[in-house]
Amino acid sequence: MTKQIATAVLTIAAIILGTNNVQAQNTTATTTVNITLNDVISIDAGSTAIGNTVDFNYTTAADYNSDQTINKANSLKVTSTKNFNVKVKAGGANFMNGTNLIPVNVLTIKAASAAGTMGGTKNTIVLSATDQNLVTNAPLGSALTLNLDYTIPAAKSSSSDILGKPAGTYTQTVTYTATAL
Repeated sequence: MTKQIATAVLTIAAIILGTNNVQAQNTTATTTVNITLNDVISIDAGSTAIGNTVDFNYTTAADYNSDQTINKANSLKVTSTKNFNVKVKAGGANFMNGTNLIPVNVLTIKAASAAGTMGGTKNTIVLSATDQNLVTNAPLGSALTLNLDYTIPAAKSSSSDILGKPAGTYTQTVTYTATAL
């Protein structure tokens, strides 16, 4: 019987001590979460201005005597954590085909009538080799799109800027730069 009493006392002691140990355990945990932000401005993948071409083809008299406009949807897709400007410039003063030249100012670039989701003030640009503001004070945002119209007016295509030039493909690069304000 002494053995049974000792076993009972030990069992009760184990229960009491075990209960105290459970009460002494941690039941909550705290973690610190940090969010580190950096300023970002990016012309994103999916912009048709990246590695794309705009092709004007003059094959008939009507082509030379009328405005030629090529619309490029999603020309620019910009993500910026601050308001920003978009500038545009040509890589040189002329479209080139060997030694044959057409001045870059035959081309006008502007936001299309369905301009996309990019806000700000949009300007019509007569292309030059100098940076010009295409969009000013565009509000910050993610994947903001700008659809562009590239136009060669009939007044340019029917002038000596284009008429009388040797047949062939004349090429020049156009560079867009997004800059945070």
